[in-house]
Amino acid sequence: MSKEAEKLRALGLAVIETECQAITALSKQINDNFVQACELMLKCEGRIVVIGMGKSGHIGNKIAATLASTGSPAFFVHPGEASHGDLGMITAKDVVLALSNSGETDEILTILPLIKRLKVPFITLTGNPNSSLAQAASVNIDVGVEKEACPLGLAPTSSTTAALVMGDALAIALLEARGFSAEDFARSHPGGQLGRRLLLLTRDIMHTGEELPIVPITATLSEALIEMSRKGFGMTAVVDNNGQVKGIFTDGDLRRMLDRHFDVHTTMIKEVMTKSFKKVSADNLAVDALSLMQTHKITALLVLDAAGSLIGVLHMHDLLRARVV
Repeated sequence: MSKEAEKLRALGLAVIETECQAITALSKQINDNFVQACELMLKCEGRIVVIGMGKSGHIGNKIAATLASTGSPAFFVHPGEASHGDLGMITAKDVVLALSNSGETDEILTILPLIKRLKVPFITLTGNPNSSLAQAASVNIDVGVEKEACPLGLAPTSSTTAALVMGDALAIALLEARGFSAEDFARSHPGGQLGRRLLLLTRDIMHTGEELPIVPITATLSEALIEMSRKGFGMTAVVDNNGQVKGIFTDGDLRRMLDRHFDVHTTMIKEVMTKSFKKVSADNLAVDALSLMQTHKITALLVLDAAGSLIGVLHMHDLLRARVV
């Protein structure tokens, strides 16, 4: 490694070390002020309005998004725009969460009297507990850092990381306090993979009706093979006179019996079908059906109702199309 490369590596490690120290020091700020801030947000009947300028604004935007996706309705308001009409987005039922490392951000101080007039709880994350914003707050959480990771001490680095981590701490504390579940998270992320995995049921993607491969238990092996070819699932269900599934016959079963010299025209399907087979309910999560397929190395499942009748078929391709895999 060249001297220049070694220098760059050392600089990168120094930044990480400095920011790690800043995060570690935050543990002292999980105190009564932190608890009070959480309680104010838990009692909020409206929304948590996050404000911040510059880099603090970027961090505030992310904190608002994290709060909103974890069960605490929130949105970000740019304080510069707030004094030009956006302040109307804040109601008397809301809580305001302001981020400012200096605690003296002009744009926030400008709208502070209007926020106070609304008599809403005003929570601040500042790097200076003696600042104007910290002193005006209902509760201030000190997110001050010993030094920035920037060697010039100018670019917000450790300070923005500390504010972001404290925002995460608030969001997750609220999540736990609200009893917010993985299913709740999925409902707010229906377009993501997690949403699909936690919300999509077998019934949502299974094949039904005329698409189902079914032969009666009185069928011959050749009739079963024709049904398998016609429906294209590589298997068929075998049902009795009451429509209850008594077995399954698959491509794998066919391969295993090739050297046994069966006459496909005279052999009855009940003689060669598999009586013990994997199945799922229509109300099973699609991801659970996927797990069953992967565990037993199969590509399709029968979906049965409580009476044991066939109501659907689920193929691995369906899971792929639904992006569950």
